[in-house]
Amino acid sequence: MKRVTGIGGIFFSAKDPVKLGAWYKTHLGIDVQEWGGAAFRWVDAAGNPANGTTIWSVGDGSNFAPGNATFMVNYRVEDLHGLLKLLREEGCNVQEKVEQSEFGKFGWVIDPEGNKVELWEPPAGS
Repeated sequence: MKRVTGIGGIFFSAKDPVKLGAWYKTHLGIDVQEWGGAAFRWVDAAGNPANGTTIWSVGDGSNFAPGNATFMVNYRVEDLHGLLKLLREEGCNVQEKVEQSEFGKFGWVIDPEGNKVELWEPPAGS
């Protein structure tokens, strides 16, 4: 079974998300939108559009609980339920909650350092 197939997003907390987002927009040229993040479209080696996006977002970090880090990485997976089952069998700290929306399926595991890791199965065709 394939496990992680890519990075779907990088999320980190800030004391002042709006101010920090403005800094990244001004100084690094990241196209930070009103929702607090940016979407980086994937391209192939020739620069042609590929099917996928990586999200970058600054927020208050409230969605990182029960993790204890100031960031969370979202990893793209092909079979969320299958991977969560396998991780449980391997003794990992898998969160019970699984969410499904128009953006896909989401599940979480806590790594040995206490970091919350988000696993994302995109909708079919994404």
